[in-house]
Amino acid sequence: MPRFSANISMMFLEHDPLDRVRAARDAGFPGVEVQFPYGIPAARWATAKERAGVEFAVINFPAGDLTEGGPGLAAMPGRETAFREGVKRAKDYAALLRPRNVNVLAGWPPGDLGRERCLGVLADNLVHAAAEMEEVGARVTVEAVNTRDRPGFLLRTSAESIAVIDRAGHPNLAIEHDLYHMQIMEGDLIPTLERIIGRVGHIQFADTPGRHEPGTGEIAFANVFAAIDRLGYGGWVGAEYDPSGRTEDSLGWLRPYL
Repeated sequence: MPRFSANISMMFLEHDPLDRVRAARDAGFPGVEVQFPYGIPAARWATAKERAGVEFAVINFPAGDLTEGGPGLAAMPGRETAFREGVKRAKDYAALLRPRNVNVLAGWPPGDLGRERCLGVLADNLVHAAAEMEEVGARVTVEAVNTRDRPGFLLRTSAESIAVIDRAGHPNLAIEHDLYHMQIMEGDLIPTLERIIGRVGHIQFADTPGRHEPGTGEIAFANVFAAIDRLGYGGWVGAEYDPSGRTEDSLGWLRPYL
């Protein structure tokens, strides 16, 4: 059975941030993920984690102005120092929270900088991040994002994500494979998983269209989850969706796995 984690940056928003950890556990999730935990001291997150008895599946590295629509840090020439400062901050959080993965968001550097140049910056930054996170037992992932929701995002397909970690060449790198984004960009979810599962460090999902819970769109999640099991994937499978109502009311898909 897949090990499901809940992304509490999108789910359980009916609760205060730290209370979402317990709410997720009470709903049946043994793991949680937080996109950007840095607004709350790591020690407070760690206390909430221990009290709820959950694991942290993934957090993101700080991404600079990406959340406001800027190009971010990871692939932006001239922002290497800022990226490394973000790695240091994420490392401090990872040392306490012990996430299995820390994810890099490539962002959308301006096209006039040249795609190849930006991919080179990203690869170099991934090497640095992977080496630093190895010291605290966390793996570094990088994910592709669909360009319908995020026009101009640098990494757009699973193949592009794999290519950049191959370019970086560090053993502590994998991809974060988001089924929502890849259904939009690629389709063929199960054949793709069969081909790349050995490169996947973390899986996320939401249905499409709408980015809501399973059962609201076109993806046959029972088949996809069965394939993930059949392929022997042992990592986390993260629910990262926008609930169509109260989070607790959106969890019908989870009940067969409890």
